[in-house]
Amino acid sequence: MTYPSGTHVVFTAPGSATNGQYGLFEWNMTGTPGGANPHFHKTFSESFYVMEGSVRLFNGETWIDAVKGDFLYVPQGGIHAFSNESGAPARMLIVFALGPPREEYFTELADIRSSGRTMTDDDWIAVWVRHDQYPA
Repeated sequence: MTYPSGTHVVFTAPGSATNGQYGLFEWNMTGTPGGANPHFHKTFSESFYVMEGSVRLFNGETWIDAVKGDFLYVPQGGIHAFSNESGAPARMLIVFALGPPREEYFTELADIRSSGRTMTDDDWIAVWVRHDQYPA
């Protein structure tokens, strides 16, 4: 799946393929700025492993410029975010555990962005709640 920004996401091992035990996605970002604003999940943890480039990761307290080999674990309820602000491509793995069908959230988000659909605050809240994604 590819976002309008050019970011390409590979659903390497979605929760639907791992009996919900975990989800593993490869996140391939272009040099275009973008990412996820601070948020949290109530029912699963999320981890980030940078494989290439530089990714800004928010650990709930501060932004960290993570580079190849850096890892961030975020427990359930932990506030986190990520962004590529380097102007260069970056690549990371994201692990969700337990493994909800996060591919549904990312596909819906890409569809919204691609369509140019205008979303109200209530529309966004409905999407986020449906996918255990709560803004912080």
